[in-house]
Amino acid sequence: MFFPLLLMLQQLRATQPGYFFLVTLILLIAGGVGWLIAAVLGFARSPAFGPSARWFSYAAVCLIIYHLQFLLFGVLVFLGMSETQVDLSAALGLGAFFNLFVVLGAICAILGFVRMTSPR
Repeated sequence: MFFPLLLMLQQLRATQPGYFFLVTLILLIAGGVGWLIAAVLGFARSPAFGPSARWFSYAAVCLIIYHLQFLLFGVLVFLGMSETQVDLSAALGLGAFFNLFVVLGAICAILGFVRMTSPR
């Protein structure tokens, strides 16, 4: 099922806009810093607000790992492209699981909502 898609992607060519790298890097860093602040605030305030706030903090940590995974993926692609023969096997192996931490973050957020017990 995916094999024809992979064959099509090998023949696909696109021109990258000049601002692509800068915008991607800035948004990646801003997202990582934002989720880091959310995780720190969540863990600091979880004793006062109960276990639901802690689950939201776990979700923020999962999204920090998600951002770090993109940085690691970019480094592996860069190292793979610096060789004479391009072998991106390690980068693709890591890239196959790029949504894992989004799923784990969603599970943590769901548990946070479920554990909210005192409606106002």
